[in-house]
Amino acid sequence: MTPSRQPSEQTDSTPTHSTTHSTTHATTPARVAFVGSGPGDPGLMTLRGRDLLAAADVVVLDRIARDDVVLEHARPDVEIIDAGHGEQGQELTHAVRAKLVVKAAKSVAPGGLVVRLMDGDPATFNGLVEEVRACRKAGVTYDVVPGVSALTAGPTYAGVPLTSRSTGAVHVVGVERSGVDWSAYAADTDTLVLLGGSDNIRAALAALRSAGRPTDSLVALTAHGTTVRQSSVATTLGEADSVFAGKEPLEVSLAVVSPNVGLRDEFSWFESKPLFGWKVLVPRTQAQAGSMVERLAGYGATADVVPTISVEPPRTPQQMEKAVKGLVTGRYEWIGFTSVNAVRAVRERFEEFGLDARAFAGLKVAAVGGVTAAALREWGINPDLVPAGEQSAAGLLESWPEFDEVLDPINRVLLPRADIATETLVAGLRDMGWEVDDVTAYRTVRAAPPAASIRDAIKGGDYDAVLFTSSSTVRNLVGIAGKPHSATVVACIGPATAKTAQEHGLRVDVLAPEASALSLVDALAGHGVGLAVAAAEAGQPVQRPSDKRPASRRRAR
Repeated sequence: MTPSRQPSEQTDSTPTHSTTHSTTHATTPARVAFVGSGPGDPGLMTLRGRDLLAAADVVVLDRIARDDVVLEHARPDVEIIDAGHGEQGQELTHAVRAKLVVKAAKSVAPGGLVVRLMDGDPATFNGLVEEVRACRKAGVTYDVVPGVSALTAGPTYAGVPLTSRSTGAVHVVGVERSGVDWSAYAADTDTLVLLGGSDNIRAALAALRSAGRPTDSLVALTAHGTTVRQSSVATTLGEADSVFAGKEPLEVSLAVVSPNVGLRDEFSWFESKPLFGWKVLVPRTQAQAGSMVERLAGYGATADVVPTISVEPPRTPQQMEKAVKGLVTGRYEWIGFTSVNAVRAVRERFEEFGLDARAFAGLKVAAVGGVTAAALREWGINPDLVPAGEQSAAGLLESWPEFDEVLDPINRVLLPRADIATETLVAGLRDMGWEVDDVTAYRTVRAAPPAASIRDAIKGGDYDAVLFTSSSTVRNLVGIAGKPHSATVVACIGPATAKTAQEHGLRVDVLAPEASALSLVDALAGHGVGLAVAAAEAGQPVQRPSDKRPASRRRAR
């Protein structure tokens, strides 16, 4: 930045003017950041790219629209420009994309930021040169943030190392261009990575055969690389064409011709995940399901979150107002939280009254389980009691101390709960000598039915598994969407939930060893491992639960 020039000291000989001069203030120009979005797996986004997305005023998308990345990291008010395709669906040229980037940079306020989100790595088959030249010509400053490229990540996710002691050079060819001398890649010891559209890769493999590469050269073909939709096929150069010409041809975007394809059985770490390719239904609110969705993705599954309940304030707030007042004035010895929603409801009411966690000083706090305890700690409250065993109302009751007239100066307990909470905890505490104020902190009402496509998928068996985290999720899902198909694996968080599922005619396949959402996901993954082992022992390919339906009902993968 050029430093501002200081006015010279005025002397007697310096002429003076009575007219008023305007002052020019320097402004910081807008800039463009060319950011690599990675090859498809959202987890491969770089930290620098994520930070720039979070600060962006405008995001210009590439050919493969990465709305998932933008929505996860960018501000809600960010402007999104599609530079991949025109209004008629045609793919835009590099020159048109460059004009869109420059136009976006000139439209934002001074100091603004335009993120040009590019597929994979900006400098690899992405037209970065043309867009950078356009920025330079327009006087727009820019940064380039490299991304993980599909040419390295794709083979790795397909289980094919690019190099080994038995291979020579590694060549990368973008098959969209013409005039390639394929004879330069005819040596069977070399690794050749082909990137591009399915038809062009098919033509390139044919040209490679014609140029003298042996027909028994090993080839790995991959579609939707690095995502949970990935599908890879190991074949030979002579047989590769059949993969493109079958009844369900693979939409290949990556091909690796290399002796290292023979190592795939040892190195196929991604597609061998216990729930790889599974489609799992999570009947929970979006806010509650985040950790479960992330855990499922780690096991290779995709998740559809379908809210079955809606949390609303109590119809009459006076009861909660009285409870909060009593809590502040020392009316209670204990407060027990039986859900994250209860923590959230009390916290919101505290904030309305201008209170914070300091009001809990001297009060003993109980949490029904680890997730509820984590919500309290996030608020600054460390619970005194969390059951070590079953994380439920019964488990909390088992851990709760009896009232002692000598040790307990106050005999009253506050339970802020849902309007449909069971009486088990209240009755048990009263039997132990405690007086209980069972207060409605929030209401749970059945959510609106999901879209017709979701309802059809549930009843038709498109989902490989459904995860039930409470009895109410079972009742409400059946009520708003219908009963899951018999082929769908039913997983329940505990015995009470399993009993409700069975009462609704469902076969329970998986029971979590402890009552937590993540334990439930882990148990489902264990079930997936069991299915894979059983298939291997029987000498059969691994099938997803949805694949066991009649062919007419199976979805395209």
